[in-house]
Parts: sequence; C-alpha cells; structure tokens
Amino acid sequence: MNEDLKRELIIENYNNPVNKGLTNNKDYISIEKSNPSCIDHFKIEIKLNNNIVEDIRFDGEACAISTSALSISISKLIGKTKEEALNIIDNYNKMIMNEEYDSKVLEELEIYKDISKQPARVKCATIGINGIKDILEKN
Repeated sequence: MNEDLKRELIIENYNNPVNKGLTNNKDYISIEKSNPSCIDHFKIEIKLNNNIVEDIRFDGEACAISTSALSISISKLIGKTKEEALNIIDNYNKMIMNEEYDSKVLEELEIYKDISKQPARVKCATIGINGIKDILEKN
C-alpha cells in the first residue's frame, strides 16, 4: 500500500472513526485504557452474543494513530468469533513488534506495519486493540 493511501486511511479514521460514542448499556462489557505518557484515553464497550463480537463502541481523546487504529480494528473485529478476533489481535501485535505474522487476516490494519520503526508510537497503535483483547480474554 502506498504512503498516500496509508495517510488517507489514518486521517479518515481519525476524523470519522467507526462506532464512536458509548451506549452505557448493561449488555456491554467495558474497559478504560490510558497511555500515561500522552493524552490517549479510551473507554471501550463490547457486546458479545454467543461467542460473537456483536458490537464495539468507544469514546475518549487520543492521537491520530490511536484513534484510527482503534477505528479500523473495530471494523475488522465486529462479526468475528472471539477466537477469530483474538487471532487478528495476536497477528496485529506481532506485526507491530516486527515479528512474523499472517498478513491475510489483517487487511487494512497493515497500514501500521512500520510503527515498530517509531517505538514511541507502538503504544498509540496498540492501546485500543489491546483494550479489546483484555475484554475478550476475560469474558
């Protein structure tokens, strides 16, 4: 994917993130994630139904990398089983850490492939998806 398209996807998902806004519905499981070294702070809600990720919502304040990565992750994970979602998250984290991963499961999330070259941005690219992971692993 060329650099212009990567930038466009990041900016689009930062300016118009998917599923921003909380439900505060008791059927959703929620978690808060913050990065103490910057402004990134999310509250994430997930609705599971028969082992399927039915919905993911979020709100908070964060940088373009954090917000766009969470937005794209949400689009990728809704409708997946918990196991499929955790596999995507595992491959995403491997990619971020510059380890071997299955690119076929990541699709658009591969725009963050070079984040490992910017160590200060790794937390930005993973804070949201690791919040989702925490919920999925505990429920």
